[in-house]
Amino acid sequence: MDMLEKPSGKLRTGFTTGTSATAASIAAILSIINQKKIETVDVLLPKKERIKIHINSNEFGKNNASCSVIKDGGDDPDVTHGAEIVVNLELTSKPTIIEIDGGEGVGRVTKPGIGLEIGQAAINLLGTSGIVIPYSTASFAAAIRQQIDVVVSMGADTVVLTTGGRSEDYARKILELPEHSFIQMGDFSGYTISQCAKKDIKKAYIGGFIGKFAKMATGVKQTHVKGSKVNMEFLSILAKKCKAEETVIQEIKNANTARNVQEIILKNNIEGFFDEICSEVYKQMQIHSENKTLIEIILFDFDGNVLAHHPKQ
Repeated sequence: MDMLEKPSGKLRTGFTTGTSATAASIAAILSIINQKKIETVDVLLPKKERIKIHINSNEFGKNNASCSVIKDGGDDPDVTHGAEIVVNLELTSKPTIIEIDGGEGVGRVTKPGIGLEIGQAAINLLGTSGIVIPYSTASFAAAIRQQIDVVVSMGADTVVLTTGGRSEDYARKILELPEHSFIQMGDFSGYTISQCAKKDIKKAYIGGFIGKFAKMATGVKQTHVKGSKVNMEFLSILAKKCKAEETVIQEIKNANTARNVQEIILKNNIEGFFDEICSEVYKQMQIHSENKTLIEIILFDFDGNVLAHHPKQ
């Protein structure tokens, strides 16, 4: 089936690895407090929704407990679907301190670029909603079309397209537009801007982080991590254009992630690099929109600061 065809049935959402670990942690502390097995727990998600999760296993003592949850990725092609997420929890004599570490099956950070120190457990739990939405499927494309239709039906002609929940939150802080104008396009950047042009949207702000933008800048229309990789050679060419030294260029070529490249650029004060990224994204989005929609690109860092804007204000 073509990715953008309408699916025959409603696709099922799931919950993230982070939500699984949270549920297991809640069950562990409750079993210690109540000295009984916990079968289900309610987890408060980042967006203030609640989800009930079944506890797979639960063993406990007076001051410690071990609980597990079976990760449910829904209908998303998630490689961790069905994995048992185990939490071992122990009460210590330090009531104001929480220490978190990775157990069996959790890797250690060996390279920079994911926002954690080398040597730490690789617990970075990507995502901000706690829910696994089948982004890589036709249902998400259908939802995008529907959201654009809502904007048009409200008599508006401006949208804010973001790559996810966190970039949307950051965009809301700097753009004063109605609630319905904000649309999460996920990995479907090319498809979304083409739909905006088709439905006569006059202006589209596009906000995101360097990982997705590095892919979009090379013409990738579907930026799911399983379908495309960051082109480090391309990023090194942009750095060279910004007069970066050869040692920096080689460091970028050997970088682990786009976030790692961002760190290298900031560390070496390479001026104009982030502007180049935004300029290249802008060119690609213009192609996908056939120049029918005005486009403004906003690149955020991971704290919500604007690294670059194109066209410049």
